[in-house]
Amino acid sequence: MPKMKTKSSAKKRFKMTATGKIRAAGAGKQHGMIKRSNKQIRNQRGTFILSPGDTGLVKIHMPYAR
Repeated sequence: MPKMKTKSSAKKRFKMTATGKIRAAGAGKQHGMIKRSNKQIRNQRGTFILSPGDTGLVKIHMPYAR
């Protein structure tokens, strides 16, 4: 049986926590910050945990993430 491949886009965007949850960065923070409100910029700092529905979709693309 050949090895399964990890989706390159998923491994660049998501990290697995020790408890099996998926950690991701907020979208919309790459450029154009002058247009964004200070509240939006502040709230997009750091990372967040994906919801259970989205977690299932990401785990399909990352078969070897433990």
